[in-house]
Amino acid sequence: MSAARKARADAPDEAGRPRPSRSERRRQTEERILASARKEFAERGYERTTIRGVAGAAGVDPALVMQYFGSKDQLFRQAVHVPAGEELPAEPAEFAELLLSILGVKLSGQAATMPLLRSAFTHPEATEAVRASLAGQIAQGATVIPADDPELRSALLVAVLLGVTTGRHLLELDHLRDASPEQITDLLRPAFQALVGGTAAPDA
Repeated sequence: MSAARKARADAPDEAGRPRPSRSERRRQTEERILASARKEFAERGYERTTIRGVAGAAGVDPALVMQYFGSKDQLFRQAVHVPAGEELPAEPAEFAELLLSILGVKLSGQAATMPLLRSAFTHPEATEAVRASLAGQIAQGATVIPADDPELRSALLVAVLLGVTTGRHLLELDHLRDASPEQITDLLRPAFQALVGGTAAPDA
């Protein structure tokens, strides 16, 4: 980037606010794509979701989605979890909605973690791998839960995510297997909001 272009990029906007850095703009675009992907996967399922549809919902070019994520499979894998280094929403209600959107993606098709979960029931090494991964998720979630027992609340949230996903995909429980992701997440919303310390919607 030339010095002139860099100066224009770093100059304050019309309201006098500092413009976000290039890395910050990239992070914001990735987050917007992932949010759109979670919605598309949850509503349409894996097979019917397209890169073009995700890009359109995010307001970006499909080539940019491929540039950031590589393939639909990689996009799906990113959409079903929150990377360890990613900053979580500070507002409890927004955090609950993020968890529900991730659950919706997990329910929309075979989750990428199912093979590991199957192995966890019979292989000690896989059990330890799953336990370590879940412990990290619990610790991450506890950092944004404004309560006296954030670790317990976070553990309950992770247990619900794991249990519902396993019950649908691995055990294929009646009713749970046949319900739509939207039906399931709508029913769970008040419980998630309560656990994270947010307020459930009045009509929930």
